[in-house]
Amino acid sequence: MTVLDPPSVFGNVHLGYLVIETERFTDWRRFGADAIGLHVDELDADRMRFRLDSHECRFLLVRGPAEDVVTIGWHLADHTAFEHVEARVLASGVPFRRGTEQEAAARGVERLLRFPGPKGITQEIFTSPRISAEPLRMTARGFVTGEGGLGHVAITSTKPTELHGYFAHVLDARLTDFIDETINGAKLKIRFLRVNERHHSIAIAAVRGLPVNPIRTRVQHLNVQAAHLDDLAQSYERVHTLGFRMALSIGQHTNDKELSYYARTPSGFEWELGWNPILVNESTWLPKTHQGISIWGHTPIGQTIITKLHQFATATRSLAHPEKPLHPLTPATDA
Repeated sequence: MTVLDPPSVFGNVHLGYLVIETERFTDWRRFGADAIGLHVDELDADRMRFRLDSHECRFLLVRGPAEDVVTIGWHLADHTAFEHVEARVLASGVPFRRGTEQEAAARGVERLLRFPGPKGITQEIFTSPRISAEPLRMTARGFVTGEGGLGHVAITSTKPTELHGYFAHVLDARLTDFIDETINGAKLKIRFLRVNERHHSIAIAAVRGLPVNPIRTRVQHLNVQAAHLDDLAQSYERVHTLGFRMALSIGQHTNDKELSYYARTPSGFEWELGWNPILVNESTWLPKTHQGISIWGHTPIGQTIITKLHQFATATRSLAHPEKPLHPLTPATDA
């Protein structure tokens, strides 16, 4: 009897939304609406949403102490793709829960399934995002989503191979490329994974040779893509004018060629606003390793010896709190 490979969902997966837990609603409202230029909807005293396209929700902010991204929502293009991923989760034996009507409504989606993910970040899959009839009220003129999904999420990990295996197994993610970089004396290996035509929806960074993690938050940064270069430049100025901290100046990446800057969010992780990254041609693309994250720019802003000491202390503390293994949703991979 021949055992057939399960159907791939690659190309039918899109980064749909992120859930951020925070107590700093006032600062986040100013950051999202006034600095980045997003549409804001106040749901109630403990929930707020950001929109940047026709979807009812792209970012859901809920009141809580984490000051971090706590959930990643993946949009499956149809019910068939949803059921393929659902079957993988159920077959693995990991705990899962079907989202309530209230949870689905807050996220603006249907058919919601929740299950464990890397670094304690809950993963959710859904179908049929709800489209808002309300016109966007944004400072920015527009953002690029569509077939590429929302943007991307970058995670630091001491177990990059396990994370790669997790997303390859659950979402059929493919390796796009690597970057080798040295930051503050630490040698980093960054791998970039795609689930559709977007160069990457997930980036995984690890300190080479050391089982440490210098980042407090589960997510190092998230990315959204501006449709117009003017919006990138103007939001960069607004971040400075409004008094939010900048992490990296405007620059251009080596691998996806995206022009971008990185600002520090009120919760402490970084927000990358980018413009004009390349798309992957599946028929010709071959993974390669790039040296350094930037062709030019992306100069650190506001780093002091205190900042570096905090990073060192965080890395040291991470030795006492190793990442939990992700099995059985993580087959081994040598990629």
